[in-house]
Amino acid sequence: MLLFVVLLFLPRASALALRYHDNTAMKEYLLHVNTTSPEIAHLHSIGQSVRGQELWVMVVGLNPRQHMLGVPEFNYVANMHGNEVVGRELLLQLIDFLVEGYHSNSSSIKQLLSSTRIHFLPSMNPDGFDDANTHCLYNQGRFNHNGVDLNRNFPDVFSGHRQNQQTEPEVEAVMRWLRSETFILSANLHGGALVAIYPYDNSNQGSELVGGASVTPDDDVFVHLAKVYADSHASMRHGNSCRHTVHFTDGITNGYEWYPLSGGLQDYSYIQAQCLDITLEVSCCKFPAEDQLPDLWNANKLPLISFIHQVHLGVKGRVLGSSGPVPGALVEVSDRKNLCPFTTNHIGEYYRLLLPGNYTFKVSFPGYQVAREMLYIPSNLDSYSALKHDFLLLLTLIYWT
Repeated sequence: MLLFVVLLFLPRASALALRYHDNTAMKEYLLHVNTTSPEIAHLHSIGQSVRGQELWVMVVGLNPRQHMLGVPEFNYVANMHGNEVVGRELLLQLIDFLVEGYHSNSSSIKQLLSSTRIHFLPSMNPDGFDDANTHCLYNQGRFNHNGVDLNRNFPDVFSGHRQNQQTEPEVEAVMRWLRSETFILSANLHGGALVAIYPYDNSNQGSELVGGASVTPDDDVFVHLAKVYADSHASMRHGNSCRHTVHFTDGITNGYEWYPLSGGLQDYSYIQAQCLDITLEVSCCKFPAEDQLPDLWNANKLPLISFIHQVHLGVKGRVLGSSGPVPGALVEVSDRKNLCPFTTNHIGEYYRLLLPGNYTFKVSFPGYQVAREMLYIPSNLDSYSALKHDFLLLLTLIYWT
């Protein structure tokens, strides 16, 4: 990451202005990038808000228009609460940083973009942003135009959430988006605190409860991911930077341990979309004064880049059968009992974020013999690639008598 650290502090001659961009200005900037950098940028809408505003997603990578075999998909989502505005500006700045770095022939940025497809949703709640005021902590603009908190509107396996609740169009759009891509890692950006939050946010009072936390089967990975962001941040890691919040040891917390939350994005992404997701509270004020944006960008740009880099943890590959790739095969890791087991995508790919170590894998699909293999996963982050390993499934033998 040293090259990134050096590059982060170089002056930029034609950087995107560090100011608040309303929805019109945000759209104009994204369209400009889409037009001037089509080789690495692709802009599309994943749906519309209640008021009919487009939910714009910018994809940045060397193959921005389609998934490429072996290239992991990453996403950042911001402005889910319309009055929490720093995240949307951070994502616009990060898009600008990556595009400028590519055109400046930065070897580290080109390596990142050639090995990762990065998706940005700068505003999930453009209607709420239009209604927001500039108060530090008040909630005006938090909800969408229907008065719904979008981070309480996703399906929740712990509580049966949404059985009698309408799904908001912004949430439906994000759910379709998550189903349409093979996302591996993501984060959603909020404001009002300074902490990295990891799943679970909710619990049904079952075996996931450990002490006061609701713990996932991948807790070691989630703690690592949260610490990567907090440790890279000048203030977050201290855990006490905001006077109105509690102390967070190392600048991280389990979501449930802070406060239980039903219908949140990060639990939905992890359990039902096979994408490890954390929540990043990136500013003490939800809508800080505009002159604070340069300091907020400088504090968060290295953590934002470092977190993307974690998509290359663990192992990736394909499950192959007698006729080629096997979509929908179960790829399970011993001692990690996921509520929804990880499966291969439509071209037989799997990705599993894991820390370095030895792991036993069980791979299965109807009509094939179960495959079990032990793999040693090294630390491969410097190579911008997880360990590559394909599993071969053999047909089940049928004996006729």
